[in-house]
Amino acid sequence: MTRIQNGSRLLSYTFFRSKKTPSTSPNAALLQGNFQIQQHRHFSNLARVTTKEEKEPRWKDSMDRLRNIGISAHIDSGKTTLTERILYYTGRIHEIHEVRGRDGVGAKMDSMDLEREKGITIQSAATYCTWNGYQVNIIDTPGHVDFTIEVERALRVLDGAILVFCSVGGVQSQSITVDRQMGRYEVPRLAFINKLDRMGADPWKVLNQARSKLRHHSAAVQVPIGLEDDFQGLIDLVKMKVYYFHGSNGEKIVTAEIPVEMKALAAEKRRELVETVSEVDDKLADAFLTDEPISSSDLEEAIRRATVAKKFVPVFMGSAFKNKGVQPLLDGVLSYLPCPTEVGNYALDQTKDEEKVVLSGTPDGPLVALAFKLEEGRFGKKIKIPRLVRMHSDEMEDIQEAHAGQIVAVFGVDCASGDTFTDGSVKYTMTSMNVPEPVMSLAIQPVSKDSGGQTIISGMGELHLDIYVERIRREYKVDASVGKPRVNFRETITQRAEFDYLHKKQTGGQGQYGRVCGYIEPLPQGSTTKFEFDNMIVGQVIPSNFIPSIEKGFKEAANSGSLIGHPVENLRIALTDGAAHAVDSSELAFKLASIYAFRQYYTAAKPVILEPVMLVELKVPTEFQGTIAGDINKRKGVIVGNDQDGDDSIITVHVPLNNMFGYSTSLRSMTQGKGEFTMEYKEHSPVSQDVQMQLVNTYMASKGAE
Repeated sequence: MTRIQNGSRLLSYTFFRSKKTPSTSPNAALLQGNFQIQQHRHFSNLARVTTKEEKEPRWKDSMDRLRNIGISAHIDSGKTTLTERILYYTGRIHEIHEVRGRDGVGAKMDSMDLEREKGITIQSAATYCTWNGYQVNIIDTPGHVDFTIEVERALRVLDGAILVFCSVGGVQSQSITVDRQMGRYEVPRLAFINKLDRMGADPWKVLNQARSKLRHHSAAVQVPIGLEDDFQGLIDLVKMKVYYFHGSNGEKIVTAEIPVEMKALAAEKRRELVETVSEVDDKLADAFLTDEPISSSDLEEAIRRATVAKKFVPVFMGSAFKNKGVQPLLDGVLSYLPCPTEVGNYALDQTKDEEKVVLSGTPDGPLVALAFKLEEGRFGKKIKIPRLVRMHSDEMEDIQEAHAGQIVAVFGVDCASGDTFTDGSVKYTMTSMNVPEPVMSLAIQPVSKDSGGQTIISGMGELHLDIYVERIRREYKVDASVGKPRVNFRETITQRAEFDYLHKKQTGGQGQYGRVCGYIEPLPQGSTTKFEFDNMIVGQVIPSNFIPSIEKGFKEAANSGSLIGHPVENLRIALTDGAAHAVDSSELAFKLASIYAFRQYYTAAKPVILEPVMLVELKVPTEFQGTIAGDINKRKGVIVGNDQDGDDSIITVHVPLNNMFGYSTSLRSMTQGKGEFTMEYKEHSPVSQDVQMQLVNTYMASKGAE
């Protein structure tokens, strides 16, 4: 997918890659060579050619009536159900299907068979709809932490978002992760407290959790009338009206006056809303402090200003499954989230050392489009002029042009996620998305021996890799044999070590000669780079044309440490001296000298093994708390938090990933099927001495067997 910011239709293009923001190639590229890959790319920020005679208000009005939003949350908070209702009420679909419905059809946005079978969203899916004369582009994202990159790439190109909470579960681990991602890309958001019909629903508890755990400056813009089985409707605190949702699917909205018994609560919550917004909006603060009456339009405008400025998060409520509260949430998207021209977008000018350039979003500017998602699927073919379409889950609608701010898909474009497209008149790159480091790897190879060799795939967890392998089998009809999952360890050094190595070889004719001297040392804690090479040689003891080969040699050697063969990171190489031969020195000689120097002196730097440590959040009945704590200790985990939520304990722990294989089965066994957990990557940390010895011995034994 691509988002377009400026310029013309995407018929001819030039693409650039930023030095600071490397692109990511699609995982499915591992199948290339054996199969014909059919690809289409999703783009954002497209625009079209505008004639000089066309007046500005026409395109400006079109942009003002456009919203690009994402829907994100912790798993099982009701994101896909909410999207299904939005599509139904806006007329994009004509009947509702549930995520785990008995009819077996599944929600529209869960287009993959695997998504419908497992009842979870695996990949982000795009669609669009129209509501009250506004076009709304929507991306539904996964809630499971294993597929967090799907959320990351979507938020990079969206102008606003809906953060969904479960009214029972509240702010959960992935809620925190998603909110952090929204903050990273400065995305204004609304909150929607869903599932008010469930037993134990408490929206005010969730609101307080959002304020304390997420540091949201937020307040409710609605008050529910009843909860659980008694949930009837909503009080709009801005307009001070009540909405009831009638009809078989809640499509008929009945407006009424606030019930007498709820007027006091509504007045109290409205005052809280006004007071909270006035803390971040000067115009409303003036009226609030002078006790002037605040009209619904004044309050609505203030909420919009504060939300667009990312100073306030309005909180909506409802039950998507029970068809209540979705239409007012859509109104809130139009009223409070920004249009494309209200969001700051900038590119990096490659001709001026990546100087920031503000993109105005005008249709007569040069084309600048960011490819943010590549998709391997059954659609698409290689053609000279790409086909332009809008996505509706797995369906497509051909279009002839796309304007700034729109999200579209293009076929037959050879690129990678993070590439920027222009019309060639400028050399701009858009900043790319943050790509988390994979923590687990898996060896996979076709069953048929003549179909290709073994390939290593990496991902964010067991589920991520399992789904990927299953997709290969289903979508490409490739029966693959799978090895045991392997944790992505790293190596690093703990102290400085000097090196002085001479590579000298004479075999008749031109020999090889290269001497390198210097030291290796660990990078400072918190360093943004993982490898640094510093040429500190004064003079020409080594000709300057050999220096790149020396750096290349050290980099290559650092790809495989001598402890267990994993990459070495947080490493600085300083080259201080050396020697060259007028005849025998060459690029190869100095590259080999660097590789051998690293291997010989690596142990002197006291290397250690780093393992991925996971942040695990468990929710278990309190009666099983002792059993769980004992099991965590056996897995060498550290309990860092323990909160009470009714009859459940919320336990937060840091555990090595290598000790978490098969944990879901163990947890079910220990809690009689009542416990649940979520897990996300935290950091790589040094292993204990006994674990290091064990890993080294296993590695040496495997090398000896080879």
